[in-house]
Amino acid sequence: MTIQEAEKKVQELTAALEKANYEYYVLDNPTLSDAEFDRLMNELIMIEKEFPLLKKKNSPTQRVGGQVASEFKKIPHKRLMLSLGNIYNEDEARHWDESIRNSLKAEENVTYMGEMKIDGLGMSLIYDHGELQYCVTRGDGIMGEDVTQNVITIPSIPLHVKEKRPFEVRGEVYMPKSSLERLNAERKDRGEPLFANARNAAAGSIRQLDSKIAASRGLNAFWYYLVNAEELGIHEHDKALAYLDELGFRTNHERRLLHNAKEIVDYINEYAEKRPTLDYDIDGLVFKVNDIRDYDVLGYTAKTPKWATAYKFPPAEVETQLLDIVLTVGRTGRITPNAVLSPVRVQGSTVQRATLNNEDFIKEKGLMIGDIVSLRKAADVIPEVVKPIVSRRTGNEIPFVMPTVCPDCGQELTKVQGLHYCLNPECPSRKIEGMIHYASRDAMDIDGMGCSVVEELFNAGFMPDIPGIYHVADHAEEIKALDGWSDKSMNSLLDAIEESKKKSLERLLFGLGIKEIGLKTARTLCKYWKHMSDYFDLTVEDYMKVQDLGPVGSQSLYGFFHKESNIAMIKALMDEGVNMDYLGQDTIDVNSFFYGKTIVLTGTLTRYSREEMTEILEGIGAKCSGSVSKKTDLVIAGPGAGSKLEKANALGIQVIDEEEALSHLNKIGQ
Repeated sequence: MTIQEAEKKVQELTAALEKANYEYYVLDNPTLSDAEFDRLMNELIMIEKEFPLLKKKNSPTQRVGGQVASEFKKIPHKRLMLSLGNIYNEDEARHWDESIRNSLKAEENVTYMGEMKIDGLGMSLIYDHGELQYCVTRGDGIMGEDVTQNVITIPSIPLHVKEKRPFEVRGEVYMPKSSLERLNAERKDRGEPLFANARNAAAGSIRQLDSKIAASRGLNAFWYYLVNAEELGIHEHDKALAYLDELGFRTNHERRLLHNAKEIVDYINEYAEKRPTLDYDIDGLVFKVNDIRDYDVLGYTAKTPKWATAYKFPPAEVETQLLDIVLTVGRTGRITPNAVLSPVRVQGSTVQRATLNNEDFIKEKGLMIGDIVSLRKAADVIPEVVKPIVSRRTGNEIPFVMPTVCPDCGQELTKVQGLHYCLNPECPSRKIEGMIHYASRDAMDIDGMGCSVVEELFNAGFMPDIPGIYHVADHAEEIKALDGWSDKSMNSLLDAIEESKKKSLERLLFGLGIKEIGLKTARTLCKYWKHMSDYFDLTVEDYMKVQDLGPVGSQSLYGFFHKESNIAMIKALMDEGVNMDYLGQDTIDVNSFFYGKTIVLTGTLTRYSREEMTEILEGIGAKCSGSVSKKTDLVIAGPGAGSKLEKANALGIQVIDEEEALSHLNKIGQ
């Protein structure tokens, strides 16, 4: 066989195999027998072995897995993967519909799309020139992980499509209930731990470094959002989903167009009953405004789009016994009471503990040690004690009395606004929690340094504080002598510790555990002050200039950077070679044209998408809004601008085009 003949045969086999996969996994209507499918696949494998240059990254042969990765590469999302806001009952559903109609000034009903909220792993697929380019997890919504080699093992996902323009499609990778049952039966036979639920099994499968393992797990996927539909000339969400069907994607056909609040409520009630009959887990339903052109009008909060919401099913309640109430100490010194429960299975996992928040929470609930209590998972995730079953009391129950001293260091507790704190900076529990936070994924991301490892190394005296993390190598031989450690696990941990030294300043600021300072605020701070040394001389008034920081956060920052022990810790980290600089590109220039302005984008932008331009503007100190009002300072208008531009002109608001906006952006930092 010549290479030309082989290339033609590869194209024929690829087309036949992809058609068979689509018919079997998407249409559920196979026309090719298993034996014939295997024959075609084996023929393609043999040709690719004989002619390696003909083996493509998106060949059907890659679906069987076999590639082993050393790690997952981080990839930034082209557009943020936002979370959804939640509604929990029929009244909230009606209120959401009312708020949408008011925002759109709709004289008639608004059309929505109702969809299943699949309990799986959020995923984004990027296509260009008709081929799948890569697959990335949701991650933190800003940055995800490249899991392409694992995701392409899912047979229902098209590797080639007829659409040649670039596009992004988002959805959910999940494990069907039937696959979970099979997998757990196999694991039970091998004496391996069982997966608690389908979501955990799906997430664990996608994050396997060996793609052959992912291929064996029986995963599937539903795709529910064509991100750049308007760029493809599609302006309604239902038509975008229909186009995904046409391209060969597996969409969920339990979806339905809804036209008012009553239809939304009816859809909720219908699927509350149908939920157990589905071969996949859903933890709710999703409602989206169907007209994509309304999305920019409705706008976004910092974390969620206003044009969509998720209805969360009421959590199932079970009964169990409250055996004890114990205290834990957080990194800030906050004391939290926790319920110790007789083990009980709730929505797919066994629960033995639940937080009780604070002393007042226990009193308000009327809880006593020994009570039979009602338990549920709040938002289907967090175990929550609902109430005691008073009718089942025997008289042997014991009232809870809040201790007056720290359970770990014995220092007297301080009560502030209903919360108890241990103020001893040397408290072992505070130190352990602080190191766990420092090593966490959103902070310094030290893989392998989870709760149990931090606790073990601290208690053994090998890691007394945060700077001590960078001296773990000095104790490597002693640590390897402990149970569960090996050369491989030790070397992996040391590599992760060394890699953490390169993290950008915002990760370090967040990792230091400064009260009131989350990762988003840390990123904002770094756009103002890019070097750690800058923070030592700042005043409360300086911090107050930062948008949305406020007096409490400002005072917290000032206090942290004027405490000698914290300065000593930071200098110790400097000595260990930990990066102290912001590695991002955003710059806050208080004298820039955009700083502090409320801006509305309208019409078609050519250089950046609206989402990208919004991120750029907010990154340099502006605020973006979805609608024009008297509070609007500036409108950036592209071709096709309509009612927003008319309203801006009527209100006398300044309007510029994209070219002028880019000109102002280019001047920042000059």
